[in-house]
Amino acid sequence: MDSAILALEDGTVFEGRSFGAPAERGGEVVFNTALTGYQEIFTDPSYTGQIVILTNPQIGNYGTAVADNEAAKPAIEGLVVREFSQVTSNWRSDVEANDFLSRAGIPVVSDLDTRTLVRHIRSRGVMRGMLSSGLTSVKAEDHARLVAKARALPSMAGLDLSTRVSTPSAYQWNAPDLPCSPSERMLAPVPPQYHVVAYDFGIKNNILRRLVNVGCKVTVVPSLTSAEDVLALKPNGVFLSNGPGDPEPLVPQIANIRKLIGKTPIFGICLGHQILGLALGGSTYKMKFGHRGANHPVFNKLTQRVEITSHNHGFAVSPDSLNDSDIEITHINLNDNTVEGLRHRREPVFCVQYHPESAPGPHDSHYLFDDFVKLMKDFGGKR
Repeated sequence: MDSAILALEDGTVFEGRSFGAPAERGGEVVFNTALTGYQEIFTDPSYTGQIVILTNPQIGNYGTAVADNEAAKPAIEGLVVREFSQVTSNWRSDVEANDFLSRAGIPVVSDLDTRTLVRHIRSRGVMRGMLSSGLTSVKAEDHARLVAKARALPSMAGLDLSTRVSTPSAYQWNAPDLPCSPSERMLAPVPPQYHVVAYDFGIKNNILRRLVNVGCKVTVVPSLTSAEDVLALKPNGVFLSNGPGDPEPLVPQIANIRKLIGKTPIFGICLGHQILGLALGGSTYKMKFGHRGANHPVFNKLTQRVEITSHNHGFAVSPDSLNDSDIEITHINLNDNTVEGLRHRREPVFCVQYHPESAPGPHDSHYLFDDFVKLMKDFGGKR
């Protein structure tokens, strides 16, 4: 079995077994604590530019299924796991996880101490790294070379990755979220009643499916689409998607969203939440190691209930930057008190930092899609 190396910018190096594609890729090294949903993580465009550590000790044991893709191809730069299973057991599986990543050119390093690695990142913060796989032998000079390459990578702070992953042209989406098996109970999709224009900053498929399920016909547009062109489509509402990178460099996108405030209902998720926070006059900051997992407790101040939620973000909106007379903070993370949701006090605008589409993760926050429909209904009704 060939070897693989993960080298961090601080000089720390880990060696393990090589899986996936024999390749050398670099990016910000982050970790996700979800116990399942690894394929959705592989294919989430928000992970563009990042090497992902999965803390669940065994990955790949249930293969991959086309229906679980969140985008057309994997977005991660590389994968780090404790054990990459060579046995797949799942009647839904189309392709083994190793083949799935290999075909996409994604390197994987397995058989290393992910617990030690994650504790190191929690202590030092996320950092740049290089993952090199398919090595027949490992030499001391390989360590030094990869550490130097890691240090030469651009920082995630100040990086516009959203424009890179956005769709090049507009398209229609009409596929609903479907049950995984005959035993899964799901309500039938609501017939389409509202037209939603969704900005693609790195959008996940399951967000689009959830919008269709609650009665929306969806037009997905590139991230740089002007506010005027969006309004010309006569939407009942505008959705701002998740995506990778730093929100602050997205100056044209922020300007367009600012023009839409008050003209149409707006709902944002993740990067869309951050962009909306900036459009409303707030500021954002880079977190030490971010939130990535499927069991983060969030307190809903409007309902006084705790929701268990799915997360994937490395930036957050600064609460002190928001004008309290205009903006209400609606959701707070119970682990570190970061802002997880906000809404405008007068305009039909709201957003959340976490992922209510539950791919992967719990279903506690599906109600937010219903809230968006109600907002569109109250604002102007059907068109």
